Amino acid sequence: MNDPEIRALFIDETQAGVRLDKVLATEFDDISRARLQSLIAALCVTVNGRTVDQARYRVKIDDDIVVKIPPPEDASPQPQEIALDVYYEDEHLLVINKAAGMVVHPAAGNHDGTLVNALLHHCGDSLSGIGGVKRPGIVHRLDKDTTGLMVVAKNDAAHQALSAQFASHGRDGVLERAYRAIVWGVMSRPSGTIETQLGRHPYSRLKMAVLKEGGRHAITHWVRKGGVRHGGFLDESGKVVASEVECVLETGRTHQIRVHMAHIGHPLLGDLVYGAGFKASIANLPAKAQKVLKNFERQALHAYKLGFEHPVSGEKMVFTADLPDDLNALINSLK
Repeated sequence: MNDPEIRALFIDETQAGVRLDKVLATEFDDISRARLQSLIAALCVTVNGRTVDQARYRVKIDDDIVVKIPPPEDASPQPQEIALDVYYEDEHLLVINKAAGMVVHPAAGNHDGTLVNALLHHCGDSLSGIGGVKRPGIVHRLDKDTTGLMVVAKNDAAHQALSAQFASHGRDGVLERAYRAIVWGVMSRPSGTIETQLGRHPYSRLKMAVLKEGGRHAITHWVRKGGVRHGGFLDESGKVVASEVECVLETGRTHQIRVHMAHIGHPLLGDLVYGAGFKASIANLPAKAQKVLKNFERQALHAYKLGFEHPVSGEKMVFTADLPDDLNALINSLK
């Protein structure tokens, strides 16, 4: 059995007198207050070495608080009849065009309605156990609000072969992954490469960040695409306010494109996690684009191209997916 996760907190004068559950919810913003209350009731929280079972306990200066979070229990996802946009399917794999808002596999806060639930209904018992209980058939991921192409394995042999291709991150020329994105600002050059170390953000467990040391090697190649001028979209004064880019991954890290584009000063439109500082820039867009973007509740990112070798035949397979309607509408509003 996995060990519990340990979180620690030392109370200073700014927090003194606050309820225990409230101060924990503020410090550990990736855990809901209700979940923290249940952990307190389950005797998983100590203050100065003594167990506290009351969420209303008022913390004091220099209180040393420790929270033990039990590991999640493996639960078998259940089949659910959820529509899938299937681009290709045979006895070994299928390629789907993932919709915005769909989580790939069950996790905290998303126990059903996921791609895995849909795949279990679509494929039946054949997926059981392939790639693990919670992630049957899954060999790679897309963020919840990123649309586009994914390949799913339908048997163990296909899973192992496809996983090996993704593990090499395309450096052997076999795997191809390309994305289209709309970013803030003008891309001053026609193309470029971003190479950094990526890891968990030091202050927010919900974010990734470029790190000076540690982390994992990450490489993104980008190319400026069409648009009115220099690959950009203009405001009424003729200033470039947004650009369309194609991003090709040489590695596949969590949130890689989103973090990398924000790192060079061009976060994705609609990305409230990494582009929050550009929220005021919406006012510089044409009126039509402002209206569209306010209702565009995701990052402007689409995985439009996916290429790999068939895990059994060895045939080179390349698929492309047109932009979804919401991203097309955003681009048209900017033109």
